[in-house]
Amino acid sequence: MDTISHRELRNNSGLILERVRNGETVGVTNHGELTAVLVPPNSQLIDQLDASGRVKHASDTSPLGPSERIQHALPSSEALDDLRGEK
Repeated sequence: MDTISHRELRNNSGLILERVRNGETVGVTNHGELTAVLVPPNSQLIDQLDASGRVKHASDTSPLGPSERIQHALPSSEALDDLRGEK
C-alpha cells in the first residue's frame, strides 16, 4: 500500500482517486500518522449497504423542482454592486 500525505491528497485528488479507481489502495497520513485508507469500491459491500438502507441513490430530479432561467435587464455585476451599496 502506497502512503501519501493529506496535502498530497488535497493537491492531487483527481490523480489519487484515479489510482484507487484502477484498483490501488492508498493510505493517507496527517502529521505523519495514518488516518485513512482509500480502497476501490467493492460491489458486494455497496450491495450490502444498499440492502441496509445506508445508500442514497442519485435522482434525476431536484426536490425543489425544475428551475427557470430568468432574464433581467440589469447585468449581474450591477445588481451585485447595488446589493453591496456600491452604486
